Amino acid sequence: MEWETVIGLEIHAQLATKSKIFSGASTTYGAEANTQACAVDLGLPGVLPVINQQAIEMAIKFGTAVNAHIADKSVFARKNYFYPDLPKGYQISQFELPIVGHGEIEIQLTDGSKKIIGITRAHLEEDAGKSVHDGFFDNTGVDLNRAGTPLIEIVSEPDMRSSEEAIAYLKKIHSIVRYLKICDGNMQEGSFRCDANVSVRPKGQDELGTRTELKNLNSFKYIEQAIEFEIERQIEVIESGGKVVQETRLYDPNKNETRTMRSKEEANDYRYFPDPDLLPVCIDQETIEAIRKELPELPEAKRDRFIKEFGLSEYDSDVLTSNRDQAEYFESVVNAANGEAKLSANWVMGELSAVLNKSNIDITQSPVSAEMLGGMIKRIKDNTISGNIAKQVFEAMCNGEGSADEIIDNQGLKQVTDPGAIEKLVDDVIDANPDQVKQYQQAPAEKQGKLIGFFVGQIMKKSQGKANPQQVNELLQEKLK
Repeated sequence: MEWETVIGLEIHAQLATKSKIFSGASTTYGAEANTQACAVDLGLPGVLPVINQQAIEMAIKFGTAVNAHIADKSVFARKNYFYPDLPKGYQISQFELPIVGHGEIEIQLTDGSKKIIGITRAHLEEDAGKSVHDGFFDNTGVDLNRAGTPLIEIVSEPDMRSSEEAIAYLKKIHSIVRYLKICDGNMQEGSFRCDANVSVRPKGQDELGTRTELKNLNSFKYIEQAIEFEIERQIEVIESGGKVVQETRLYDPNKNETRTMRSKEEANDYRYFPDPDLLPVCIDQETIEAIRKELPELPEAKRDRFIKEFGLSEYDSDVLTSNRDQAEYFESVVNAANGEAKLSANWVMGELSAVLNKSNIDITQSPVSAEMLGGMIKRIKDNTISGNIAKQVFEAMCNGEGSADEIIDNQGLKQVTDPGAIEKLVDDVIDANPDQVKQYQQAPAEKQGKLIGFFVGQIMKKSQGKANPQQVNELLQEKLK
């Protein structure tokens, strides 16, 4: 039997506010356990929550970016359940009246095809604390620093049919929230995480299969692996005569398998009811329009502009615009390089990216500023240095040895472009290698291109890499005839 996979994602994006959603406690990551939880976060008697206005504005920003309906009235509700890291015994969330209604985004797959994925809703809620198992032997510690941290939960329609589509959708949402600067997107710190609802059904069947929820996945790689494993597991269960049980499962990346965590709750299990301590949030159209006007250029629009304005390929534009900081850095390089876009793209995606990955740092921490890189690219274009010498200059810039011009002057790296000097280098190498000259002249035309590389290599070695490669090639071909 052929099977069809149905996937829906619930993404939790931690909003980049300095204080929590209902209190003034700090949201700074990495503080000592239980030092950033105030009386409101702890749910002590007599305290009252007060909504963080910036969290409301950030939710509206997201909604307008995905062309979603923004509710003129939304209501906070209490989601009741017991868990050690939930001090109040309930979580303040939104249920029947979320702040963001239906929207949609377009994803692009590796084969170039595109697909619209629906967004059911996006609602505001507070995060729970964190259970800590390390260092407590048979006990569990509770850190409430995260309790009350503002989240926006983005719930998709069950529109995805493969792990590839799920990852493409997840990366698109990740890119959007980072462009909007409403979430830092740090998956390692848990500020961007995902639950995946996965089910299978016979191909052609309209009725959905029984779904399982894969909980708290926090890397693109693990999410893809977890979905792939769960698809295979469910098909195997059904084909062997069993039934898929609706439950929440955890993914173990070390064993590459999912395992049962608990039975899946339904909405009525949480006994939702409107929070009596919080008034409804009422938003007028003027506020929505004012926020819409402040939206930055989003990834898709920026990608299309890069293709049109800079003549870049779709692939290059996708890579460069996947991250707002990287896109802005690239544009600054192009400006500093007098509009040389393709060469700028190659250096940002190539040498610079390699340095950042090796040092495990973000482009905002780059040791080479956009202006410095653009200045070096100008020297490549005006033939002051060759591409190979540029790598040497770039490495020196990374080491803090100054600008491209300073390094070129200090190290004597200026390219040899004088025709007379290059001709002497070519003549010397030809005279010193008569056997190779004979071999080249007797070779068929299709092999001569490869053989000429020997002479180019000798000349570049003799000139310490400073001879202009284009002039060397042209002169060699002329003289070897």
